[in-house]
Amino acid sequence: MLRGLKPTVMPLAVAAMLSLGLAACGDQKQTEAPKSTGDQQSAAKTDTSALLQPGPLGDKVLGKADAPVTIVEYASLTCSHCANFHENTFPELKTKFIDTGKVRLIFREFPLDPLSTAASMIARCSTEERYFPLVSVFFKTQRQWAGSDKPLEEILGIARQAGFTQESFEACLKDQKIYDGLNTVKKRGAEVHGVEATPTFFINGEKKSGDMPIEDMAKLIEAKLAK
Repeated sequence: MLRGLKPTVMPLAVAAMLSLGLAACGDQKQTEAPKSTGDQQSAAKTDTSALLQPGPLGDKVLGKADAPVTIVEYASLTCSHCANFHENTFPELKTKFIDTGKVRLIFREFPLDPLSTAASMIARCSTEERYFPLVSVFFKTQRQWAGSDKPLEEILGIARQAGFTQESFEACLKDQKIYDGLNTVKKRGAEVHGVEATPTFFINGEKKSGDMPIEDMAKLIEAKLAK
């Protein structure tokens, strides 16, 4: 049982995830599992048409549909490297490239643990307009809620600012469709597109894993724009 949660409030889907996640903490085989990383890695270009196929919940997108560069980002809301990217790189990426019509960003959840699953579910249950602002808040306050003795209470506090009540919060975490949809995208990302760590980016199909400063991201984008 996760610290700070009452058994009567524990959602069934998240409870199952928590029990699996906690049981695996001492399993040395988990070193081969997806992880968060700040290391930059590259790989062969993936099948772009397959990559751009949305998951069952649909994609969350920023930018113009006809932007010449598409970035697909796989991220976990409990990943510190993902939080660093969204705190330090994303604002300038948005200003310089997304808002100017050069880049379209597709953000895909790749939860690494039960807490990131729960936070991603809450973001998915919010309105379209509040999705990205809520994701931003989760990244900015990551240490506060992810490191708390009562993490779901912290997540609820954040969710209340986005209009959730206790009832709607619990109902969201019991939504099997959202839970299954997130896992489908994660499974396909790992098995089909080779996502092994977060954050992982596909820039017009070219895979790059690890946190990147805006200078490195800009060089990759400019190279795609020059083609």
